[in-house]
Amino acid sequence: GVLNLGVEGMMIIGAICGFAVAVETGSPLLGFVAAAAAGAVLSLLFAFLTQILLANQVASGLALTMFGLGLSALIGQSYAGIKPPPTPKIDIPLLTDIPVLGPILFGHDLMVYFGIAMVAAVWAVLKYTRLGLILRAVGENHDAAHALGYKVVRIRILAIMFGGACAGLGGAYLSLVRVPQWTEGMTAGAGWIALAIVVFASWKPWRVMLGAYLFGGVTVLQFNLQAAGVNIPVQYLAMSPYLVTILVLVIMSSSKARSAMNAPAALGRIFHATH
Repeated sequence: GVLNLGVEGMMIIGAICGFAVAVETGSPLLGFVAAAAAGAVLSLLFAFLTQILLANQVASGLALTMFGLGLSALIGQSYAGIKPPPTPKIDIPLLTDIPVLGPILFGHDLMVYFGIAMVAAVWAVLKYTRLGLILRAVGENHDAAHALGYKVVRIRILAIMFGGACAGLGGAYLSLVRVPQWTEGMTAGAGWIALAIVVFASWKPWRVMLGAYLFGGVTVLQFNLQAAGVNIPVQYLAMSPYLVTILVLVIMSSSKARSAMNAPAALGRIFHATH
C-alpha cells in the first residue's frame, strides 16, 4: 500500500556504495551486500517520513530521489574513472556451448540467476504463505488488517526496507556489471522505468520479470540496430521506455485507473491507528 517514488534515489545510492565497497575491498560480493544495505537505510528514511511522520508519499519519494542523486554525486567524486573488480560469471561446460540457447540461458554472472530466484521467492511468499497474505491484506485494506491485530506500520516499514535493498542491488548491478564504472547519474531514470514495469505488470512478480526483460530487450535492440547501420533513428527506441514511464505516471494519478490495473486498494493512502 506504499507508493515509493524514491526508487531512483535508492538505486543510485546502491550504485555508488556498492562500487565504493567493491573497489576498496576488491570483492564484488561485498559490494552488492553494501549496496543492499545502503538502499535499505535510505528507504528507512522514506519509511520514517511516510509511516511515522505521515508525510505525503509522493512528495517524500521525489525528495528522496533528489537527495540520493545529490549524495551519490558527492560520494562518487573520488571514484570516477576507476574500474571495479570483475564480477565472475558462472560458466557451465557443454551447456554454455549449446547453439542459440546456450549464450541466452547460461554463462551469466551470479546476480542474473539470483534475480530470477528472488522473483520466484517473492511470488511464492505472496501467493502461498501466511506472511504473503498479511502483506496483501495490509496493501488492500490497512484498517481491516489493523483491526485483526496486525502492526500495519511495522509491516510496511519492513516491506519498504526490503524494496530499498532490492533497488540498491539493482543500482550496484549497473555500476559493477553492466557498465562497469561509476558515472554521476548513471541510473538515468532506471528507477522510474522500474516503477512503470511494476504498474504494467499489475503488481505480479512474474509479469514484472517479463516486463524487465522486455524493457532490457529494447535497450539492447537500439545498440544492435545502431551497430548494424539500420536507417531508423535509434533515439526513438532510446526514448520509448521513458515515454511509457511518463504515461504510467499519468495513469497512476487517476484512482479509477489504479483500480483497473489491479493496484492495491490502499496504495498511497496514509494509515493512522485510531485508539
